[in-house]
Amino acid sequence: MSLETDLLDLAVDIACEAGELARRRRSEGVAIAATKSALADIVTEADREVEALIRSRLSAERPGDGFLGEESGSAGEGADVTWVVDPIDGTVNYAYGIPAYAVSIAAVSGVPDPSTWTALAGVVHAPALGELFTAARGDGARLGPQTLRLTDEIGAAGALLATGFGYDPATHAGDLARLAKVMPIARDIRRIGAASLDISYVAAGRLDGYYERGLNPWDHAAAGLVVTEAGGRVGGIGGRSVSRDMIIAAPPSLYAAIERAIAG
Repeated sequence: MSLETDLLDLAVDIACEAGELARRRRSEGVAIAATKSALADIVTEADREVEALIRSRLSAERPGDGFLGEESGSAGEGADVTWVVDPIDGTVNYAYGIPAYAVSIAAVSGVPDPSTWTALAGVVHAPALGELFTAARGDGARLGPQTLRLTDEIGAAGALLATGFGYDPATHAGDLARLAKVMPIARDIRRIGAASLDISYVAAGRLDGYYERGLNPWDHAAAGLVVTEAGGRVGGIGGRSVSRDMIIAAPPSLYAAIERAIAG
């Protein structure tokens, strides 16, 4: 087995355990622990508990690796492999009982920065939906046992696109203006509320494309690899890598169309 598949096997095992903990805590009731960047940007007690579980498992299995998590920050700078983790992506959905939330775990090499890292393995597990998206570098992408492969054909009705809006009200006008630019190439827009699922859905053909401003590395690290291994493109605008400024995930020709619309 390769390093990538070994890392993926571990990520899947941990994500399934973490997802079951998240699902169980949701059935017991959600306690809001704090807010983050804005009043609407919450963190639950379950976010912290699930991340602690993931971090503990990784530390026990691969003690020399680095870690970058949404709730507990980073450790192990300079390690050959860093784990980039979102314990519960879609926390607001989770708090409201909407089943569109996921555990996202990725292993990357190099500095844990999307502009320079190489994604090695990724898993996006939606425990309330019973779905597991996986990818290993050079080994393709899957939804459960099903191999995912994108086509680059969009019908005359336009593309089914997804996006999201930041929690800071000061950014909403810009987000809405960007949406207006994209609408001419869209048949409709979806706003699911969990970036890891939005991006994974592109790989599965449930969405034609996705774009959003303001994401953090743990939001897209695993799902981005799922899309690229399915034959899609993930990046920013003007040849730049993914950053907080923008992420686009789509088949190549639609990627270019979204990029032109946003930049226009």
